[in-house]
Amino acid sequence: MEQKKIRERRSPAHWLDDLRGRFSLEDDKAQRDEVVASISKGVEFRGVNLWVLIFATMIASLGLNVNSAAVIIGAMLISPIMGPIMGVGLALGINDFDLLKKSLRNLSLMFIVAIVTSTCYFFVSPLSSNSSELLARTVPTTYDVLIALFGGLAGMVAQTRTDRTSTVIPGVAIATALIPPLCTAGFGLATGQLRFFIGAFYLFFINSVFIALATYLVVRFLKYEKKVFIDKVRERNVKRLMMVITLATFIPSVFVGLRMIRVSVFEAVADKYVAQVFDYPSTRVLESRRSYGRGDRPSRIELLLVGEPLDEAVIDNARAQLEHYGLEKTELVVRQVGKSDELDVASLQQSYTELLTEKNRRIAEMEAQLERYRMTNVEVDDISREVGTLMTNIAAVSLSKGVTFDVDGAPRDTTVVCVVTPEDPELPVDAATLERWLKIRTKVANVELFIKP
Repeated sequence: MEQKKIRERRSPAHWLDDLRGRFSLEDDKAQRDEVVASISKGVEFRGVNLWVLIFATMIASLGLNVNSAAVIIGAMLISPIMGPIMGVGLALGINDFDLLKKSLRNLSLMFIVAIVTSTCYFFVSPLSSNSSELLARTVPTTYDVLIALFGGLAGMVAQTRTDRTSTVIPGVAIATALIPPLCTAGFGLATGQLRFFIGAFYLFFINSVFIALATYLVVRFLKYEKKVFIDKVRERNVKRLMMVITLATFIPSVFVGLRMIRVSVFEAVADKYVAQVFDYPSTRVLESRRSYGRGDRPSRIELLLVGEPLDEAVIDNARAQLEHYGLEKTELVVRQVGKSDELDVASLQQSYTELLTEKNRRIAEMEAQLERYRMTNVEVDDISREVGTLMTNIAAVSLSKGVTFDVDGAPRDTTVVCVVTPEDPELPVDAATLERWLKIRTKVANVELFIKP
């Protein structure tokens, strides 16, 4: 009988039930009304939420301006921007038209406030250079779509738990990066660079759509009860309107996502093609540009080669290999450094030389400044032994090196402080000779000598 029970416990059905139990979302599941109330509260933008959004936008703008990833992460942590986006997905999932209108209204308000705040900041900011953090928020990629989708799934699953104090929501806020694209869009408006505004808004839109889609999928997976209308005619009209809104939002994003996947695949294959086909010992690829085709314009790979020039037959052979890599409809343009390009290469080399010289100068300054504060143990050991040899009645020597400051905080001079412990306090120590010797030995003019009584 016991063997039969053991066989039943180890049966495939038992393992399947155990697997279902491990992946079940029923444990610690909050009530539907509790989840709806929590998300609906986060949708509203007034009072504290509105001011926190303004402050988060300012912090993110500062982080983008000074190119600080840590500051940007801090802004994403405190931003309440995900509330209306998750509200849209929840409303579509439970057929709540009033919540949908409220979410879209507050999402529009949030967008306007963030754009106006960031535009005002960048309009008055003295720093207007295109930092790497700004540039990273202008071109959405397939990875951004996937991050938004899986981040939205994680965020909504966390929202449906009874314990919402976990680190999932802050982590999702960092991963999906909603506030930085809005700040980048404000930068584009403030500086008159329309491509920044369009690219950043595009990235924000893609992230928002896929977070809302993820929320909708979790709601339907958990089989939340849909809202029922007493007036069936109104219910039918609301469902049609919500279907139109859903299709108008999600269908374009699907096409956008598919195109981004095709672009990412093309760029990866193009990089592989260039790395393998143009691998010559005496010729190097100085610059590689690849652009995915759009409309009647074919895809294109542009290369700038330096070193030993390649024959036209070699380049034609490289073009013939495009088909082998699945790039048969791609144009290959190869430019090789010749006499007409020598000036550009020389200019580039000069720029690198100037940059290296400037870096070396700054390193030398820092080393010199560090030397002002440095007094190694080896120097102290040597000086103490030398003092014991040159002078009598000295038992111990303590040395420290510091900087003397004015009362206004400005550094004045380097100071060496020497404390001498005599062997016999009753006998004198030649302080004048010791002080002169320390000035020569440490190469510091300002020496403070103290002899313990």
